[in-house]
Amino acid sequence: MATKSTREHLIDTGLKLMHQNGYNATGLTDILKTADVPKGSFYHHFGSKEDFAAAALERYGMREREHAAAVLNDTTIPPLKRLRRYFNDLARTYGQKGAIPGCMMGRFSLEIAEASPQLRKQVGATFDHWQHTIAAVIQQAVKQKELPAATDPESLAGFLLNSWEGALLRSQVAKSNAPLETFMHYAFDRLLTKQSKVKAGGKPGK
Repeated sequence: MATKSTREHLIDTGLKLMHQNGYNATGLTDILKTADVPKGSFYHHFGSKEDFAAAALERYGMREREHAAAVLNDTTIPPLKRLRRYFNDLARTYGQKGAIPGCMMGRFSLEIAEASPQLRKQVGATFDHWQHTIAAVIQQAVKQKELPAATDPESLAGFLLNSWEGALLRSQVAKSNAPLETFMHYAFDRLLTKQSKVKAGGKPGK
């Protein structure tokens, strides 16, 4: 197996630390000590901690996109079943029994939304891509008549994503998976059904 480059090793190490502790609580000294890399090597590859965090976020986003593609692109499984399986996977990975509970994107959103335009833009773009990925599966569900024809895939995908992130945040505060279980119940047993009354634009039908 090929040895990872210093840059790759730094990114993997820093990603884990920032996911677990957040951006502000992860100092450059922590990253260098854990990676066992001198400061000069760090600045050879990255101009600043912010540039480094951007690379770590890109790595995190890439891994999440790969996971989403593996689950959501399996057209041998009905769309809504794929979507449920995907969120179940997320709950196992980022819930309280996961190796590192919580979403790195959500954590960074709270920490750097005002302080770093660069990172805010990157996080926003990642959320947009994530929403579009979910929306594509919802569109397939509409075409296969698993959901009403009037369903707006993008609005519904945005609602699901926002609800998921909120449930994950509550899960972190409560140190319990109960908010995630509530999300799964209402999302997949009540909302995402053939009887759903969600209209285009995301407004409940009368």
